[in-house]
Amino acid sequence: MPDEPDLAGLEAERARLYAELSGVGDFRRGTLSAVFRKCGKPNCRCARPGERGHGPQWNWTRWAGGKTVTGHPRPGPELDKAQREAGEWERFRSLTGQIEAVNEAICDARPPLAGPGEAAPGGEGQKKGSAISSPRRSRPRPPRK
Repeated sequence: MPDEPDLAGLEAERARLYAELSGVGDFRRGTLSAVFRKCGKPNCRCARPGERGHGPQWNWTRWAGGKTVTGHPRPGPELDKAQREAGEWERFRSLTGQIEAVNEAICDARPPLAGPGEAAPGGEGQKKGSAISSPRRSRPRPPRK
């Protein structure tokens, strides 16, 4: 049927995404942003209308241990490293999202497996029960003191 997704093609796409994921470098979870601030001195250049303020100051913000944690990488090699790590984090997130979508499509496209002489499962979500009952205690427990 032409409307059905190509299972082999989906599996090849997943393998390609896994290979690309293995090439992701060092990353850190969080967001890197530039912040401009005004110092509050009335004669400073930052007090002029239309001026953005002093900066940029770089903030690395992430959620850790139930709290927002902020770091301040300094311009130069430290900031360059933080920018690379932030880029790799975004790349990692994008790839894992794509892998999730492809796996979802694979699960939808893959036919159910049935063993020889077995019918494919049809009644999803229904309790089947067990033919073996659990052993009963011969006598009740004594009350705790």
